[in-house]
Amino acid sequence: MAAIYASVGQLVGEGATKISFPVIAERAGVNPTTLYRRWADVNVLLEEVAVAALTREGESVPDTGSLEDDLTTWANVIASDITRPERTRYLRAMVSARMDVVASCPVMETRHEQAAEIVRRARERGEPTPTVLQILDHVIAPLYHRVAFALEVDHDYAPRMVRDVLTMAR
Repeated sequence: MAAIYASVGQLVGEGATKISFPVIAERAGVNPTTLYRRWADVNVLLEEVAVAALTREGESVPDTGSLEDDLTTWANVIASDITRPERTRYLRAMVSARMDVVASCPVMETRHEQAAEIVRRARERGEPTPTVLQILDHVIAPLYHRVAFALEVDHDYAPRMVRDVLTMAR
């Protein structure tokens, strides 16, 4: 699996315009049938690799003792990560792999779990909080949107989105 993921990463990183199972298989040193058996098509594989690149299993969220600081730190980490050229390529590959509207997105599911943890901790401390969906829609989604469409994400962008969403706190 690692060789296949690495092959996809190399191809995306090189800006390959034609990524196919045979090309990936050759690069990974596996038979193309291995890929055909596991993934419905190359776009499904591209999305899986992009998700793996854009999230980290077991990634912990900040616990600074303040909702604003937790959200700002978390959003800055995400912004710093997805604006790295290799992550940007993965994100754009994942977006381009989407042909239809989907019911869920593994990247956003992970971000939902992380936001829920931050909100839970803040509520336990008695802080007023926006909803998890508000955080996703007004902090995280704009970050991914800006990167997907090659719009600038400057140093103040993520903290500004956090300040905006905190005004929604009940």
